[in-house]
Amino acid sequence: MKNIFIVMLLAGFCSLNAQNLKAFQFYDKKGKEVSTDKLVKELADYDVVFFGENHNSSINHWLQLKITEALYEKKNGQLILGAEMFERDNQSQLNQYLNGKLDAKTLKDSARLWNNYATDYKPLVDFAKDKKLNFIATNIPRRYASQTAKEGLESLNKLTEKEKTYIARLPIKVTLDTPGYPEMKAMMGDHAEGTKVMNFISAQATKDATMAESILDNFKTGKTFIHYNGNYHSKEFGGIYWYIKQKNPHLKMAVISVFESEDPELKVPAKEYVPTDFNLIIPGDMTKTF
Repeated sequence: MKNIFIVMLLAGFCSLNAQNLKAFQFYDKKGKEVSTDKLVKELADYDVVFFGENHNSSINHWLQLKITEALYEKKNGQLILGAEMFERDNQSQLNQYLNGKLDAKTLKDSARLWNNYATDYKPLVDFAKDKKLNFIATNIPRRYASQTAKEGLESLNKLTEKEKTYIARLPIKVTLDTPGYPEMKAMMGDHAEGTKVMNFISAQATKDATMAESILDNFKTGKTFIHYNGNYHSKEFGGIYWYIKQKNPHLKMAVISVFESEDPELKVPAKEYVPTDFNLIIPGDMTKTF
C-alpha cells in the first residue's frame, strides 16, 4: 500500500511539473490571459496588426505562421501580409516568386534575404504564395538607412527620383516624442556627439516611416494587414504605429509585443514590462534560430 501511495504521489508530481511547462502565453493589456482562439477572433476586427518578434526566437516565428493561418480562415482570406525583412526595391522579385515566375533559388540570388529567411520567413512567404495573398516588402533599402546614419537625413534629398520611391515621402519627421527614440538616445550615452545621435535616430525613423507608408499605400478596406517586424519597431505604440497614426488616426491597429521570461509559468514580468494590446510571453531559454 505504501509503495502504491509513493507511485501515485510521484505521478502527480510529474504531472504537475509537466503542466507548468509552457512554450508561450498571450496576455491582454490588462494582464489577463488570452487564448489563441480568442486572440485570432479579436485580431480579425483590426485593420492593421503588428506582430512584434525577437528575430531569433523559434516559437515567435512559429506563432506568426500559426496565427496568420488561423486569421486567414477567420477572415475568409481577407488578409494582406507585409514584413520588415523585405526591402521596397525587392518587391518585384518577391512578386515574381509569389506568382510562380521565380523559383526559390532565383529569389535568394536576386533579393537581399535575411540569413534566417529559410527557417523563419519562407514559411510565411510560401503561405502567401499558396493562398495567392499579397506580401508587401515594406522596409527602406538598408543602404539608404546607412547613409542617413552616416550623413544625416538631409542627404536623402540628393537621391534620384527613382531612388526616392523606395523611401517614405520626404521630408520625414523625426522627433524624440516618438516612443522608443528617447531610449535609443539614452543607449548611446551622454558623451555621444549630438549630431551622431540624431543621425542614428533618424536612420531608425527612415525605416519606421517607410514601413508605415508602405502599409498605408497597400491597405485595403475590409482586409487585415498583418505586419511582421522586430519588436522595437512597434513596442509601446511607437515606431511604425506612431507614424501611421500621424497620417491616418482612424485606422484600427493592434500591436502584439513580445517579452522573455524566466518564470516557467510565463506570468507577466514584474520589471521592464510595458504592455500593448496583446503581449506574448516566451521562455528566455527558448530555442534560438541563430
